Amino acid sequence: MDILFLLLFLISPVAMVVFLFKSALLNKYTMRDLSRKKIASYFGILTIVFFVLFGVTTDTTSVKQDQDENAQESAQVHENPEVKGEGTEIESLQQDQQETTDAEGVKVTRVIDGDTIEIEGGARVRYIGIDTPETVAPTSTIQCYGKEASNKNRELVEGKQVKLEKDVSETDRYGRLLRYVYVGDTFLNDYLVRQGFASAFSYPPDVKNQSQFTEAQTEARNNNRGLWGACSGSGLTQPKAITQPTTPQSGNCDQSYPTVCIPPAPPDLDCSDISYRRFKVVAPDPHNFDGDHDGVGCESL
Repeated sequence: MDILFLLLFLISPVAMVVFLFKSALLNKYTMRDLSRKKIASYFGILTIVFFVLFGVTTDTTSVKQDQDENAQESAQVHENPEVKGEGTEIESLQQDQQETTDAEGVKVTRVIDGDTIEIEGGARVRYIGIDTPETVAPTSTIQCYGKEASNKNRELVEGKQVKLEKDVSETDRYGRLLRYVYVGDTFLNDYLVRQGFASAFSYPPDVKNQSQFTEAQTEARNNNRGLWGACSGSGLTQPKAITQPTTPQSGNCDQSYPTVCIPPAPPDLDCSDISYRRFKVVAPDPHNFDGDHDGVGCESL
């Protein structure tokens, strides 16, 4: 339709010129006596009308073409699952990149303590399934064998490329990446426990290697390695002095810890979050303070 009005728009001024010189011919067909002035006025109006109609029909056609294109795109989305899933793929790109980085390895730029490091890019990584004595906790003094654990961790990884392996959780509540850490062929989480620099500690749901860590801790304890020998009596490093209440405290205290006052989960707490050490633990132990199930919580720090 827009083509028709375009043609009429172009023909109108030509017809006007013809009939201005051949007014008798137009008067013959219209059976009226039209002056040249009226002929010019009539054809001028027709030219304007055809121009307006051409513009209107062109816009309508463009809108219809856009609608048709959108309909075709929608049909392609339904027919092609890859197109439909494009948004999901983009959303998962960051996770894929993180997993690729873990597999290829990253450089350790700083050691925070015995079980926490900082990697290039500024992210912090918390070793899964183990716990080392504190050296940097703002609410705790330096604990027995804490410096030794930090120094050993620094010796093993600082400035080196390490590979990271995820279990279930991406990060902990502090935003630290939760990972198993490898440097060369050494599985650091296991090594630190087996050599007595750390104790096995369960952090559900990230527990796929927990039985291995528990076995490593038993080996270290039986051989008095590291903190199991140094922190059981007098030595170069002394255990932190612990003051515990002898009766249960009132308030929001979990009954699994009858001699101290520790709030129930959630959130989940670990030994580095509390000041108590070597306190009584009874089932169900929601914070998993008693990793070796001997009835004593946070005994290795």
